[in-house]
Amino acid sequence: MKLVIQRVERANVKVDGETVGEISGGLLVLAGIGAEDSEADCERLAAKLINLRIFSDSEGRTNLSIKDVGGELLVISQFTLYADCRRGNRPNFLLAKEPNEAKRLYEYFTELCRSEIPVVRTGVFGAEMKVELLNDGPFTIILE
Repeated sequence: MKLVIQRVERANVKVDGETVGEISGGLLVLAGIGAEDSEADCERLAAKLINLRIFSDSEGRTNLSIKDVGGELLVISQFTLYADCRRGNRPNFLLAKEPNEAKRLYEYFTELCRSEIPVVRTGVFGAEMKVELLNDGPFTIILE
């Protein structure tokens, strides 16, 4: 499983011009599910994400988690994180989990997040989405 995490002041995702998920501040998470991923991977990365201390404390040090600051999550599925571009110029996605199982694990991951964070929004799995964000920092981290 791969997560691209961006600290944001705001973010939203649209499908067919309609906003399906929006947050006012917190983390935008692009989540890719790999062919070998399991529920245990979801559990490990959800715990890491929720406890990741990348928000500033009163002294300006990155010392607080999303839980500490009452932030929101916007989690977007993105199988293209598993693009393999080692050969040729056209990526293949053989390293991504097949869609039905990937959707199940993506939903499991978001439910784990919801058990700890009151506001968790999502995109639409498998849909063509438009994501807008105002990156705060910028602050971007990749977890695997």
